Amino acid sequence: MSKVRKKGKSLVVWVLMAMLMFGLVGFGVDSFTSSGTEIGQVGKVAITDGDYARGLRNEMQGFAQQTGRNLTNEEAKSIGLPQVVLSRQVQVASLEDKANRLGVSVGDDVVAKQLQDAPAFKNLSGQFDPAVYADVLRREGLTVREFEHDLRMDEARMILQRAVVSGVKAPAAFTDLSTSWLLETRDLRWQELVAADLSAPVAVPDEATLEAWHQANADRFTAPEKRKISYAWLTPDMIEGSVQLDDQALRDLYQQRIDEFQKPERRMVERLVFQNAADAEAAKARLDRGEVTFEALVNERGLTLNDIDLGEVTKDELGTAGEAVFAIDQPAVVGPIAVDLGSALFSMNAILEPQDISFEQAKADLRGEAALDRARRQIDDLRGQVDDLLAGGATLDELASETEMQLGSIEWSETDQPEHGSIAAYPDFRSYAQALKVDDFLELHDLDDGGIFVLQLTETVPPALIPFAEVRDRVADDWVASETKRQLQALGAERRLAVMAETLTPPEEAAPAAPAVDVATGAEVTEAPAAVSQGEWHEVAALARDGFIEGTPAALVAAAFALNEVGDAEVVADGNRVFLVSLDAVHPADLGAEEAAQVKTGVERRLSDALQQDMYEYFSRALLAEQSVTINQAAVDAVNSRM
Repeated sequence: MSKVRKKGKSLVVWVLMAMLMFGLVGFGVDSFTSSGTEIGQVGKVAITDGDYARGLRNEMQGFAQQTGRNLTNEEAKSIGLPQVVLSRQVQVASLEDKANRLGVSVGDDVVAKQLQDAPAFKNLSGQFDPAVYADVLRREGLTVREFEHDLRMDEARMILQRAVVSGVKAPAAFTDLSTSWLLETRDLRWQELVAADLSAPVAVPDEATLEAWHQANADRFTAPEKRKISYAWLTPDMIEGSVQLDDQALRDLYQQRIDEFQKPERRMVERLVFQNAADAEAAKARLDRGEVTFEALVNERGLTLNDIDLGEVTKDELGTAGEAVFAIDQPAVVGPIAVDLGSALFSMNAILEPQDISFEQAKADLRGEAALDRARRQIDDLRGQVDDLLAGGATLDELASETEMQLGSIEWSETDQPEHGSIAAYPDFRSYAQALKVDDFLELHDLDDGGIFVLQLTETVPPALIPFAEVRDRVADDWVASETKRQLQALGAERRLAVMAETLTPPEEAAPAAPAVDVATGAEVTEAPAAVSQGEWHEVAALARDGFIEGTPAALVAAAFALNEVGDAEVVADGNRVFLVSLDAVHPADLGAEEAAQVKTGVERRLSDALQQDMYEYFSRALLAEQSVTINQAAVDAVNSRM
């Protein structure tokens, strides 16, 4: 039912969800708050520009929340977001019109409960607050009457949806068949065919063949699109060395972080608490006699070592147990010792020596960290100046001459492996570089280490076939790999026929082999020639459909479960690897088992949800077919342009 309900949710619910997600902030869409212009109509129900704008805005903000970046109008159009929102609006209006014609509605008590339960309308004490309610509606550009009407109609639409899909359930036979298919297991054999299995190694062909291969497989030897990008950038590392820091500032920083540099002796300790001293003494006696380990004692209590781990502790932090734990000079268990919770055994696992790092010893590291921090703040202060220069039409050269930013250029492709320390190693650069256009205005962007950069695309070099002379060795390797794979597949096909013939012909019915004859003398040879090797087989028993075989691709398991009869075999190619798999046995699922019952319940739920979704889809289409739908595309375009 959840999928059906989700699809039919009104924009009112989308508004509530958006307000929860984005902290009840105003979204800056005042142009949509009061016009109430109709952008379409379904039957007698109007679709307003405000409803459409809110739906579109929430979709775009949801995308930004998931991806970490805002969609532009063009990007939203390219992925069809306006069409999705408008389609949802039409569907919602269609249901509302049908509910109105049928006289389906809900009472004031239902609407009141919806309002009181909505988190968006509660104050800090968790109670419904009329002032918060009014403020939220004001910011969303809705009147109380409009909002409560939409809430009422949302409930009416839900009544219609439940009426359509209630009682729709997956047939038992369909559920059993699907469950049986999922839980069936199989026994199989498999082998990997390798180059050593071929009668002769694959040799590199002549140059003409390689050149023809180069042309025929141009996509494998084509350089990707290159983007020639000029940039100005500045990172904290670039100016760290020039940052001035006085000695007193470093001493102050040292004192602020003194706990990192001055540490007393610590020990790694675990504490197991018992209810009384008698139980603790009995456990310690078992330990001393070697009858049990400390971990086993912990497990007997239904705990794990992680549950009782105290981590690194000082003598003072252990309280009454400190003296005993710090008296031992190697890992051991001490106790019982009385503690607040009862009586405890303490397992000391490691000794951490005292740490005494003087200011002089820490000074170099402190200076590096402080210098980087100061450099980041200097770059923050520089942002305003760079923005002003860009607003005034400054070029990259002018940025570099008037600020500390440094110029650079790069020929970049998204398939390149960036060098460490280059601008291309930053995800922020790659994200903007891919979307950059030649005529884009210069914009200031941030790097994740506190740096800044500005990009300019100077040229896009389209993909081009790399000359044969430059990739001759790659072409040869590719040809050999491809030819090896082809021959291995042919060998696999031969072995497949042999495996299937062996299954079809029982050993006792096989015709006796003809005696070997010496060609020169015509005499019968008593010793039979050695049989041709069929490769090493690996056997797998009771493999589940969602199982895997270590060292093999998923395609091998998929092929094994695609075989129809015991004795069938198949050649499986994955990349340049070739396998042969043979089906030895099929084990039907036991639908009476406890595990099967759980799976069956899940299968029935998913199938029922899918059927309900289909039923609702058909109902929605039938509604639209009987209703008049009009869309004012000019009004829709006006909303899109204002977003």
